[in-house]
Amino acid sequence: MSPRKLPRQQRAAATVAAILDAAASILERGGFDAYTTNAIAERAGASIGSLYQYFPNKTALTQALIAREDAALAVSLKALLDLPDEADLLRALIRVAVAHQLRRPVLARLLDSEEARLPVSDEVHQLDTLMKTIFRRCLGDTLIANQPHVPRDLFAIIHGMVDAAGQHQEDDSDALVARVERAVFGYLAVSA
Repeated sequence: MSPRKLPRQQRAAATVAAILDAAASILERGGFDAYTTNAIAERAGASIGSLYQYFPNKTALTQALIAREDAALAVSLKALLDLPDEADLLRALIRVAVAHQLRRPVLARLLDSEEARLPVSDEVHQLDTLMKTIFRRCLGDTLIANQPHVPRDLFAIIHGMVDAAGQHQEDDSDALVARVERAVFGYLAVSA
């Protein structure tokens, strides 16, 4: 399920990027019914042989697309680690989650469903570790030690609300951020 080979030259990297962009676009517009390797290769302006040179099947292509989206999210999350205040860090985490979901909501929703179906990748493990680090900084080791379910609950609240907003095609990020903050900080007030 992993890529056959990694692009080593700039031209090859551009081909892989074009294939991933085409795959994302097709998923967004036509869902999994339209998500065929022939359609992706055509949209990317690449031959089907070039696509198969890098991706042995649609699953490998989907995993690469998930990895690309997770990497973009990880970059935004890593930037949060410079914030000193726990409440500001948690608010920033919520803003990042909302921005990531609403940037390409259809793609995010479809990839989330595939991510749940596919084996857990290294990128997902790295993202999970990063989230745990952020929650530890937001909540403190004492709260986590006394109530280890709290980070899991917070992740579920944020992820669930943000995904639901994407499914309902919401596009008002400020309103969504405010609702998620109310849910998260309300939960923390009760849990403290």
